[in-house]
Amino acid sequence: MKYTRFEKARIIGARALQISMGAPILIGVPEDLLDPVKIAMIEYEKGVIPITVLRENN
Repeated sequence: MKYTRFEKARIIGARALQISMGAPILIGVPEDLLDPVKIAMIEYEKGVIPITVLRENN
């Protein structure tokens, strides 16, 4: 599924919040990478974030 830029921002933001609250990181990251937003962006690019978007059909 192709996401709009708004959906992408929402997914990355929600995942970054989860990571900052202590959720397990789903990929291997270097020890010096601590920014939850950057980690969430890497997870998004690898396609491992377990978040989906439901759209209404008009």
